[in-house]
Amino acid sequence: MQIKALWWKLVILGGVTLLLLFVLLRIGWLVDERQQRQRAAEASVAAAQAGPQVLLGPVVQRSCSEEWTVIAPNSVSGTQRRDFILSAMPSDLVVDGTLNQETRRRGLFKVNAYAAQVGLQARWGSLTALEPPAPRKEGKVQCDDPRVVVAVSDSRGLRQVTIRQGASALTVRPGTRNDSYPRGLHAALPAQALDAPLALTVQLDVIGMTDFGLVPAAASTQMTLRSDWPHPSFGGRFLPATSSVRDTGFEATWKVSELATTALRDVAAGRGLPAVDRDPEAGGYQRPQAGEEKNALIADTLAFSMIDPVNPYVMSDRAIKYGLLFIVLTFVSVGLLELLSRRRVHPVQYLLVGLAMTLFFLLLLSLSEHLSFALSYGLAAGAAIGLLSFYGVSMLGTVRRGLGFGALVAVLYGALFVLLNLEKAALLVGATLLFAVLAAIMALTRRIDWYAPNGRTADQPEPATAGTP
Repeated sequence: MQIKALWWKLVILGGVTLLLLFVLLRIGWLVDERQQRQRAAEASVAAAQAGPQVLLGPVVQRSCSEEWTVIAPNSVSGTQRRDFILSAMPSDLVVDGTLNQETRRRGLFKVNAYAAQVGLQARWGSLTALEPPAPRKEGKVQCDDPRVVVAVSDSRGLRQVTIRQGASALTVRPGTRNDSYPRGLHAALPAQALDAPLALTVQLDVIGMTDFGLVPAAASTQMTLRSDWPHPSFGGRFLPATSSVRDTGFEATWKVSELATTALRDVAAGRGLPAVDRDPEAGGYQRPQAGEEKNALIADTLAFSMIDPVNPYVMSDRAIKYGLLFIVLTFVSVGLLELLSRRRVHPVQYLLVGLAMTLFFLLLLSLSEHLSFALSYGLAAGAAIGLLSFYGVSMLGTVRRGLGFGALVAVLYGALFVLLNLEKAALLVGATLLFAVLAAIMALTRRIDWYAPNGRTADQPEPATAGTP
């Protein structure tokens, strides 16, 4: 009869576990909803100020048109016209930038933004690439004066721009006069001879959000970035040649030659700037898909993202993924204490213990929106451990057992915190923890006779029956 009652209790505990799993799923859906609101806050800041920025340039371009006469078979002639743009990329491009964080907020939600001072020094051996092609028969080609072009993803972020040719400052005009790059600026070069070298210095003060990138549209590109953001994620198609990441910020240098990039060909073909649809966890830029030649984007960028490794929603989501495991381990701990102390624990008490464990994740989520994640975790875990220790005294019958149960719960929460902060070693730590728990259970229960209805140990004598001398 006791064996049958034990099986019924296990079935009920299975139902309790499923109920708690549903509660965890609901909390997980709440985390997803808060993440969506975080993305909405980022979109709101991008719409009101400026979004992620990708720079292209400086590039010297020239707008040209060709007209020619076409004679039809019926001797009726007509004129046709085509417009095209010639581009001359620098032979050397040196970029030096400082990007310091300017945090923005929308209600409870923090948005990572930056203010950048970027200097670009570009040199051309000549601008012979801008010489117009030979016209067709019965045709002629006309070209405008050369202009230097700098394209950006969001021109609203441009605070101040200066372009110098030697000691002379050029007049900067809005727009690029190139439909492939609708946002940016240009400056005319009316007196520039096409067979003469050219050197330009561009200074940009620009603001943006979360991501920054540069198209390496030069025969040789070197970019050095510095920032007070201590958690960069280097993306794009090239990693830095050298980088130094400290608690006070980072410094990174990229070096790319025309042999390693298709950016020069992409710019000459009129492909647009890459969009910056970034994965919050992985980072990176949207790249052209195969077969999308007509509307293809420039494939190569040098980029970094301002990621937040202790994002409360990402950390809470990761914690919830371990929730069911820790509830099961807690139930195993209660069952083990029940077996060793010979004190029966009702399934309702298991349910209350499980609910206290699941509410920890809700406390963690709500506190982390106002406090640092470590402090939020400590407060939520402390509340859950205190409640379970208090309840464990009555559930298990003695203060010693209740405090012992609270200590086991504290060890579980400590292990979970380690798992969350050691992302690269999470699998190793988790597997080691499970093995240690299983070894402890096997060691504590090795002398229990599982066939005995009262769970006596193997060295205990069988209880005497009535009439036994």
